[in-house]
Amino acid sequence: MKELDIHIDGASKGNPGHSGVGIIICLNGEVVKNIANYIGENTNNFAEYTALIQALEEALIMKADSVKVKSDSELLCKQISKEYKVKNPTIAGLYRQATHLMGAFREVTVRHIPREENKGADKLATKAVEDFLKKK
Repeated sequence: MKELDIHIDGASKGNPGHSGVGIIICLNGEVVKNIANYIGENTNNFAEYTALIQALEEALIMKADSVKVKSDSELLCKQISKEYKVKNPTIAGLYRQATHLMGAFREVTVRHIPREENKGADKLATKAVEDFLKKK
């Protein structure tokens, strides 16, 4: 059985603004993949959900059975756990996509962590935006 630990983060320079996602995928305590993707001009919540979706898609490609996702987005974590309702129509579409992907795994947990514990994913998300802006 393959279990992945994944840290995710979304960054947005402005809200909405230039956005990126950062994802760190670990297997048995070792980092096996770092992802930093620019995703255009979006809100921070859109970036957070996009990070979750891309992380779940990567986990599927890596044939994981179980996924433990850690995020510093309290909103995302509480919406995924159904503690909060999803009211924004755009985010509702991303929520449906994420929960659909989650159904492909034997087990998925999405846990809120403090920002200080998510610095790696945050750096990757910010780097994606900064690299895009340097090219302009």
